[in-house]
Amino acid sequence: MRTLWRWPIPSLTMVGVSDLPRRAVTRSAKLASLPLGFAGRTALGVGKRTLGRPAEAVAMEIQTRTAEQLFKVLGELKGGAMKLGQMLSIFEAALPPEIAGPYRATLTRLQEAAPPLPAAAVHKVLAEGLGPDWRERFASFDDKPAAAASIGQVHKAVWADGRAVAVKVQYPGAGKALISDFNQLARLGRLFGILMPGLDVKSMLAELKERVVEELDYTIEADSQARMRAAYPADDPDFYIPEVVAQAGNVLVTEWIDGTPLSKIISEGDQETRNRAALLYCRFLLSGAKRSGMLHGDPHPGNFRLLDDGRLGVLDFGAVDRIPPEFLHRMGRLLRIGTMADITEVEQALRAEEFILEGVEVDTDSLQGFLAPITEPFVTETFRFSREWLRDMAARVTDLRPTNIVRQLNLPPEYVIVHRVLSAGTGVLCQLECEIPARAESVKWIPGFADEVDPEPVG
Repeated sequence: MRTLWRWPIPSLTMVGVSDLPRRAVTRSAKLASLPLGFAGRTALGVGKRTLGRPAEAVAMEIQTRTAEQLFKVLGELKGGAMKLGQMLSIFEAALPPEIAGPYRATLTRLQEAAPPLPAAAVHKVLAEGLGPDWRERFASFDDKPAAAASIGQVHKAVWADGRAVAVKVQYPGAGKALISDFNQLARLGRLFGILMPGLDVKSMLAELKERVVEELDYTIEADSQARMRAAYPADDPDFYIPEVVAQAGNVLVTEWIDGTPLSKIISEGDQETRNRAALLYCRFLLSGAKRSGMLHGDPHPGNFRLLDDGRLGVLDFGAVDRIPPEFLHRMGRLLRIGTMADITEVEQALRAEEFILEGVEVDTDSLQGFLAPITEPFVTETFRFSREWLRDMAARVTDLRPTNIVRQLNLPPEYVIVHRVLSAGTGVLCQLECEIPARAESVKWIPGFADEVDPEPVG
């Protein structure tokens, strides 16, 4: 059982209940504009090719305009569709900044404008979950939210026994809006497929739908956090997982932890602190599957705190993937083979795991050129993650030309959250401008990655 992944774009705050568009006909009309617009652009493209324009140029124009409309509509819809836009931003990652930029800006504006859930509405959710006498559970409760998440907000409180706690309250109606929007958008597989032709969109959307249902269930999140804490007990030398205090309905109460947010270390930390935080961050993301059978799926800097005792505190277990040992070993083997010089073996491994679908032909030279810099952190003793390196990687992915090898690759459903963690986690390491032994951590925590003879690096 796995829960939903989220892409490394700014965290989204779902608007207050009064702002959620309730009229299904209005939402349906906006969503229906997506395939209609695509059909019109396709017809226009046929005409342009007839008039002599190169097929590649016409195809790129159709893809560009499709992407522009797709993310514009998702951003405008707010509510469930806005959250879905965040989930489907795998497509955004394959787009150039001039297209994806306005989409991100729209989501940011919505986040900044979104009002918090009124105190009366919060109290109603608490009464439904914890009972009409919910106030007796707390010594104090702050009605002003301390933080906002994509489908709920967090309040700081003091539990009856004197412990400081974080109380996560889900927005009323959030689940219904999210599922409704997803059901409609999931039928538009052809539209998404235009952006990345090598992707099995139908299978990926089916996986995402299952994951989003799980993310709405705080019972699953509470269980994930409890299991993770058991794997990283309170006396762990490197990490601290807050205890689950209570869970009922759309309410989750966990231990409150302070500390320096990773985002502050990114902006203000000295090199030694950044390297220390980065090493722990990398170690936690890599070690989770081996130690607990789970992978933390939301490596946003806001979910991590460097505690006064030097440990890394970890928050938010709403997106957690269960990783079976056999699958973990397959991942490790794939990562090891991906760093090898024999590109034929690399291609075979990618086909075996369905990163290259049957019938899709790829240029092996292009594949090797694409993989070489990406796998560099896993073949050197230490690697310096930097914004410059990340910009170069992004440029390779966001090239919309049909010849770009990325556009021929598939993302198997079971790798969705792994892809999200690897991509987002790498982005955070680059923000930290750190130098760490990423290969050694991979060897230690990912079975199948280590080999008796170190592979010869790609390139």
